[in-house]
Amino acid sequence: MTTSDDGQWVEPVAGFEYLPDTIEVSPAHQAEKLEACGLDADIYAGLVDPSFFIGIAIHAGIRSGISAEGNINMLQSLVQHRPARLGEPLAVRGRITAVTQVPRGRTIDTDVWFADARGERVVTARRRSLKPDPDRAGTRGAGERPAAVIEDVAALTSLADYELTPDRVRAYSMEGNSIHYELDAAQRAGFRAPLIGGGMGVHYCMAALWSRFQPETLDLDIYFRRPIFWDDRFTVAARQHGSRWSAIGLVKEGKVLTEARINALA
Repeated sequence: MTTSDDGQWVEPVAGFEYLPDTIEVSPAHQAEKLEACGLDADIYAGLVDPSFFIGIAIHAGIRSGISAEGNINMLQSLVQHRPARLGEPLAVRGRITAVTQVPRGRTIDTDVWFADARGERVVTARRRSLKPDPDRAGTRGAGERPAAVIEDVAALTSLADYELTPDRVRAYSMEGNSIHYELDAAQRAGFRAPLIGGGMGVHYCMAALWSRFQPETLDLDIYFRRPIFWDDRFTVAARQHGSRWSAIGLVKEGKVLTEARINALA
């Protein structure tokens, strides 16, 4: 696991700049991870599933010395300015924009973006995560709760059903936050079992969007409402208005697990 240059984790503070880096998503990597999810990589036809940039942004922080261990995704903004191509080198830049004390610990806001060889943004990934304080285990409260995007689950159109398994989640998960792949770590954090990373859940929503629209541009505000455990079953469902979709989410037994407001899709 990468830490800062002196081998120590860096205390997150507003204004902290990530180390510059260059990344690419290879065809083999995309196929391997989407297969672990039970999804067909061929629907992207040589383009990158934008969901990958959620995890890549987190690892940009890890590489810069910001620990992700035990962190819980709360809100993710994901903007695709244009599709990224598989194997395309992209420059990574990022910063911490805010650190806020809350009853359960602190929330950390980050802004990470990916630019092409001309310096133009391809994807922007902004995120708010909760870093729980172990001394406040059992405490509730992580700041103001954003209003629900999906208010009536019964009005959604069901698109696909999925069932997770521990092996599938382990195959997808990457080093950096063991609550996603180690039972003991998840239980120490107060969960009954490992829970999937937010980005893994977004793949299921993105596959449904991409199969229908193949968007050149998109703008999503994604909210992680409830944990999705490594043995859960859920349904991908969308709120539709004729041919237009305004929201999409993962639901289980009438409750929203993950939901996304679709701000733009073209």
